[in-house]
Amino acid sequence: MSTIAIADIQRTAPAVRTRLRLTRRGRLVLTTLAAIPLLIGVALAVLNGGQASAGNTESHAHFETVTIQPGETLWQLAEETAPNADPRDFVQDVVSLNALDGSGLQAGQEISIPAQYTAAH
Repeated sequence: MSTIAIADIQRTAPAVRTRLRLTRRGRLVLTTLAAIPLLIGVALAVLNGGQASAGNTESHAHFETVTIQPGETLWQLAEETAPNADPRDFVQDVVSLNALDGSGLQAGQEISIPAQYTAAH
């Protein structure tokens, strides 16, 4: 065989290319790295979404406070404070305003009365 024949064989041989193969672990790492910025963005949106903004405006809500006497109930307070209003609405509004667990009261406890009921009184 001549050297020309060997040179022709070497030139005609195709170049071998290898493809990039990702293993399961490699796909997991790549997916995790791609998801991290998304998760950080969602976390920041959730943490900053519920903030209240403080303004320069004052609240002009005025409430009358009443000290509960021994044995007094919210129903009696409703009849005394707002006789023309529905007692059920009064009780619900007082419970909501004062963040009470229920309608039970303690003697000496100070209760705020909503402004809508004190204006009529």
